[in-house]
Amino acid sequence: LIFGLAFLGTTGLFFWTKKQIKPFSNEIYTILQTPKKAVFLDRYAKPLNVTYENHWNVYNVVHIHEVPEFLKEAFLVSEDKNFYTHNGVDWLARIHAALQNISSLKVVRGASTITEQVVRMLHPRSRRITSRWIEGFEAANLEEKFSKLEILEFYLNQIPYGGKRRGVVQAALYYFDRDISTLNEKEMLALAVLVRSPKWLDPYKNPKKLAKSVENLLQRMYEHGLIDKVKLANIQQEKLDLKKPRLEVNAQQFIHFISEKYPNSSELSIHTTLDAELQTTVQKILDTTLDGLKKEKVSNGAVLVVDHQTNEILAWVVGYATQKEKAFSQMNPVVIKRQPGSALKPFLYAKAIEKGWSAATLINDAPLEEGVGLGMHSYHNYSHLNYGDISLREALGNSLNIPAIKTIQFVGVKEFLELLHSFGITTLNQHPNLYGDGIALGNGEVTLYDLTQAYTVLARMGDFKRLSFLEGESTLTPTKRVFSEDIASLIADILSDPSARAKEFGYNSILNFPTQTAVKTGTSSDYRDAWAMGFNDKYTVGVWFGNLDYQSMNKITGSSGPAHVLRNVFHELNRNRQTHELFLSSNLIRKKICIKDAKPLHDNCEYRDELFIASREDVTVAEDQQLPEEIRFKKPSNGLLLASDPRILDRDEYFQFELTKIENLDKVKWYLNNNWIATTSTNKYDWKLSQGKFQLKAQVWLQGNPQPFKTKTIEFVVQ
Repeated sequence: LIFGLAFLGTTGLFFWTKKQIKPFSNEIYTILQTPKKAVFLDRYAKPLNVTYENHWNVYNVVHIHEVPEFLKEAFLVSEDKNFYTHNGVDWLARIHAALQNISSLKVVRGASTITEQVVRMLHPRSRRITSRWIEGFEAANLEEKFSKLEILEFYLNQIPYGGKRRGVVQAALYYFDRDISTLNEKEMLALAVLVRSPKWLDPYKNPKKLAKSVENLLQRMYEHGLIDKVKLANIQQEKLDLKKPRLEVNAQQFIHFISEKYPNSSELSIHTTLDAELQTTVQKILDTTLDGLKKEKVSNGAVLVVDHQTNEILAWVVGYATQKEKAFSQMNPVVIKRQPGSALKPFLYAKAIEKGWSAATLINDAPLEEGVGLGMHSYHNYSHLNYGDISLREALGNSLNIPAIKTIQFVGVKEFLELLHSFGITTLNQHPNLYGDGIALGNGEVTLYDLTQAYTVLARMGDFKRLSFLEGESTLTPTKRVFSEDIASLIADILSDPSARAKEFGYNSILNFPTQTAVKTGTSSDYRDAWAMGFNDKYTVGVWFGNLDYQSMNKITGSSGPAHVLRNVFHELNRNRQTHELFLSSNLIRKKICIKDAKPLHDNCEYRDELFIASREDVTVAEDQQLPEEIRFKKPSNGLLLASDPRILDRDEYFQFELTKIENLDKVKWYLNNNWIATTSTNKYDWKLSQGKFQLKAQVWLQGNPQPFKTKTIEFVVQ
């Protein structure tokens, strides 16, 4: 009966054991090829992030021959002194451990070999006697399939430590912020004993317990003849140089942007175009500038740096990205929509030149009141000064608002938006009527990413190429000609001309860089956004300042905040390299023109040099450079809603009708609700206000022309 029961029990145990044993294929290698999250590298293969979300250590893996010999010996003495002689299970150690546990009436030793620990990592089970039984057989199978060195290598790379770290390389970085090759012997001993209980022996929380375990292991190594007395004494004098790990660069917002673009990437590591060293430098520049503007209520900022020769992103910097306690520092303002202010004006004037103007075209900078929506709006320049007839070059250079409004009226809102779309600005996607003429002053919203990309089109002489952020992506990204090389070159020349901006910014402006750089600033209404954009022969840089809670800054403009960052960034970019002037198209010819009338040099007029496109007639004749204005109503605007003022007597209340400026005017006949009401010799008429709905039109006679010009009919309401 006993023999029969033993036979049945043994047979049952045999089949049960056989069923429980899991096979090993090549999983000791293949498990490392399935990461949950990739590591991002800069253009020089420097890590931009560290992730411990993967179950296995797939990044900090070393070959067995790269592990210091002393560290390997320490692990073998500490964990498995008979590693090279057993076949997976050290039965003698197991028996010895069992006797110790029985005599102590508690578990004091486990006696698991390194091979069994690897089995436990590969095939995790709950800690029971049956688990140890199965692990012994699997350990033998593992050693039949893989060599001792392969098993030891896997163990040293995957053994768990604190902080979700695995392997000796990650442990060395976690506890000492150094590579294993730089550790002293005592630090190597610490890594060997920490695997037993990373929490119990934590060097920061329990340094004395760790020190005692290290000393015990050191004595055992001496007893095994692995070190002599001199070496023993030297190691005892060594210190544990503990240091919290840190990344030298913060590019989390850049990484998040790429991760959203490629959410299902299965790559172990992703090589980007970012320059970690430049990223760190620009971060310091930005944060230092923001610190200096705290009193001016500036909390956030961002910088984007692009090599426009390849259109690769070199730096993606968010203000205070390394300081999580700062407001909104973990948001990504590079891709958040904000109002660009005057930063869109270079594209507007480029379109005007494409439609027939030149850099010498005179635009009348006079006080301007225009209809906006149901009301009237008075436009003014930042300085509240007006300069009369001013050239396109100076209108752009000084970023004047009134000439910009007149230019958008010449270009057309729809055509301007189409141009911006071709330059890669995707956010201005509403109907043109929603923006109106205000688009010339930046009443829409763009991202720093899109705006910087648009400026690279000017820097690339009219060639559009999407920004690249992955290594090798630039060579696969097509280039598309979206604008004239001649006009792009001319706009770049204006933006880099100190004299063109002298009226508003002065001759010694912060925008006058040591080497030729095209620069444009922008400031949104109520000082919510401030921008500085620029490019030289190689780099394009965009800078934004503001508050991500949309609070206004204390009168910070593009030239008083972001321009300082822009200047310092270009200083770093130009360090240790030979700079060159901006490209100037061979189709541009320089001519002397009179400043007053923009005509070719005549009499004794004050003149200046100006660039013209050679293929146009205006290279020799600038007769048509005086800006013509379409005859239309300035006041009232179509759909205007007026309200009478109860404080003014009805007999004294008037509203002035006004047409645009008309050269050689003879007379104007005014018609209200199809009834003639007056004839004037000027483009204005003071109408006595009355309530109701009205339709207004006018007939305009020019001197020497018997046929009148008829305006469009507009409608307005007086309440």
